[in-house]
Amino acid sequence: MNILVTGANGQLGNEMRIVARDSHDNYIFSDVVGDDIVKLDITDPDAVKDMVRKHDIDIIVNCAAYTNVDKAESDKEFAEKLNAKAAENLAEAMRERNGLLIHVSTDYVFGGSLGNTPRTEEEPANPTGVYGLTKLHGEEVIKNSGCKYVILRTAWLYSEFGKNFVKTMLNLTATKPQLKVVFDQVGTPTYGLDLARAIEAVIKDYESQEPKAINQIYHYSNEGVCSWYDFTKMIAEYAGNTECDIQPCHSDEFPSPVVRPSYSVLDKTKIKRDLGITIPYWTDSLRTCLANLK
Repeated sequence: MNILVTGANGQLGNEMRIVARDSHDNYIFSDVVGDDIVKLDITDPDAVKDMVRKHDIDIIVNCAAYTNVDKAESDKEFAEKLNAKAAENLAEAMRERNGLLIHVSTDYVFGGSLGNTPRTEEEPANPTGVYGLTKLHGEEVIKNSGCKYVILRTAWLYSEFGKNFVKTMLNLTATKPQLKVVFDQVGTPTYGLDLARAIEAVIKDYESQEPKAINQIYHYSNEGVCSWYDFTKMIAEYAGNTECDIQPCHSDEFPSPVVRPSYSVLDKTKIKRDLGITIPYWTDSLRTCLANLK
């Protein structure tokens, strides 16, 4: 099959490039920048449809998104354009093609407090900021488009590529004598390569005789639970940055225009059941990423 991956220069897009190396499918990687990819502005519906027709695209994996949570509060129009309108463009192109759209969403659709139990796909969304709201709008336009889709909600994404929490904390714990990190926001990190392999499992399911993952929302992160403080402690320990004094603190010590989810652990029962995948524990995947970074 011909598979188009948007946002190819982002964290997940780069991990999809790694997964594609061993695939029998034909991958085309697109973004608005980069010398080794096809240029595509996914906010332009005609450009998207032209790309799909020209390359006979069967599956689109949408890794592109507006992800600056704080900045989205003052940049709502562009966040909506990239997270919702672009998703609608991709969905419409796949509807015309009768292809599949695999779209990556976020735990931020659960911005409000829903207690301390892992979030299932059936729980009502209640975003508290522009980022989560625009990502929810993206989910809604896809579901209402009439195209075949799979939506994957993920959380706390990191990888060897681009800017992310792991790389930031590697630097800070290596250069700062003391560091404060919030302990009252709890979730599960997601290693980008693991998420890319989950997307690969969705693709293989779609290519099978009896696909199970059509028109579904799934949750995917690594297994386990931690706070940002716990996450940082493990990053520093595995990297050997033992001289930094890492202290827990409350979220209100780092004011933000957005109320971040206090508990956003995702329940992965559904994706493990339908696709038969095994999800790595978060510390194991963190070790793998750090080894790859070295």
